[in-house]
Amino acid sequence: QVQLVESGGGLVQPGGSLRLSCAASRSAFSMNYMGWYRQAPGKQREFVAIITSGGGTNYADSVKGRFTISRDNAKNTLYLQINSLKPEDTAVYYCKAERYGVGRDYVYWGQGTQVTVSS
Repeated sequence: QVQLVESGGGLVQPGGSLRLSCAASRSAFSMNYMGWYRQAPGKQREFVAIITSGGGTNYADSVKGRFTISRDNAKNTLYLQINSLKPEDTAVYYCKAERYGVGRDYVYWGQGTQVTVSS
């Protein structure tokens, strides 16, 4: 069974930083890629960043240069370092894992962690 548990969210002032963590079961870390998505109030869930099993990364344009995705394979943990936070970064941040299958992909989500940017 694949399990993803996010943590590290909270209330932070504009310009501040946070590090989100996603503790994954061993099977989740064998996925083709893992990533972070976010959903702001009244908006659809959107892509933030992904990292492949080979370590390649990709970011949404809105977060490039401020967010860094990384993974610690020994700890089965995915991270998202968030710097220079803006009020528009306020959202629930979700961890996602995906494995390509024959005829279908297998997608797993965590429960989310709230990030609120406000003075």
